Amino acid sequence: MKKIIETSQAPAPIGPYSQAVQVGNLLYVSGQIAIVPATGELLLNTIEEETHQVMKNIGAILKEANTDYSKIIKTSIF
Repeated sequence: MKKIIETSQAPAPIGPYSQAVQVGNLLYVSGQIAIVPATGELLLNTIEEETHQVMKNIGAILKEANTDYSKIIKTSIF
């Protein structure tokens, strides 16, 4: 059974996809960019600022799914 994970604490999907999908005990999180959920602002000042915001967005999605960074087994960064 799959469960769609959605939180207002991370940017809303821009296209026809979900922030994350949980299947059994696995969570598949969609790619994130440096959008501030509260304002919709895209941060592009420094790579550090962008990275920090992306990680906050991922953390919010993980929290909504009742998990955390320590459970991540694979990531891809582009």
